[in-house]
Amino acid sequence: MLTRKQYELLVYIDNHLRDHGISPSFDEMKEALSLKSKSGIHRLITGLEERGFIRRLAHRARALEVLRLPDNNDDDAPATATTARVTPITSARKTTHRPAMVPSAFSEIQESVSLPLFGRIAAGTPIEALRDQSTHVQVPAALLGTGEHYALEVSGDSMIEAGILDGDTVLIQRCEQANDGTIVVALVDDSEATLKRFKRGLGQILLEPANARYETRSLTPDRVQIQGRLVGLLRQY
Repeated sequence: MLTRKQYELLVYIDNHLRDHGISPSFDEMKEALSLKSKSGIHRLITGLEERGFIRRLAHRARALEVLRLPDNNDDDAPATATTARVTPITSARKTTHRPAMVPSAFSEIQESVSLPLFGRIAAGTPIEALRDQSTHVQVPAALLGTGEHYALEVSGDSMIEAGILDGDTVLIQRCEQANDGTIVVALVDDSEATLKRFKRGLGQILLEPANARYETRSLTPDRVQIQGRLVGLLRQY
């Protein structure tokens, strides 16, 4: 599965190789994808390399080789980001030019839901719960289950070992109860919210981080209200 930006970069690199016989520079890739920094390109290339779509050639500048491409040519059954088939690149690869734009199968937005983005929630030190519903985020409906949902932007690094990074947008399903081990939004003392793993101790509620640098908080049940549980995550590169 490729993210939209990964797919855009893969198509751009392949087109550039066809047109110029050399892979594009990082500045060219950054400009083509309208990214602000080269670090975003580095992350995208690493992701494509890890998934086996491209290969970096050692000891050569600007040397990228496209190994395979998603196959989106079946008009009767258009591929999506989760179902795209992959076509290996062979020595007999076609020489026809592919447009730099993303094919329509990837451009079309899947059915989405507008969720209120309440604000930034601490994944390190708790912050006051924010309830500004003036901002919304579009979320693929397939990521959500039943019930009411909302989104929060993560601030901090205390959940990095659970794959939740600073700046991520987490998707939360409203609930008031949670099973042990569930990552929840917990409201502490009616004033501050935090994203942590929920566990029950001996007469205590444990809010456990996913970073060894942070300590688990142990609180009496009357101080903690469950505001929802984590059901999804959005990340931009």
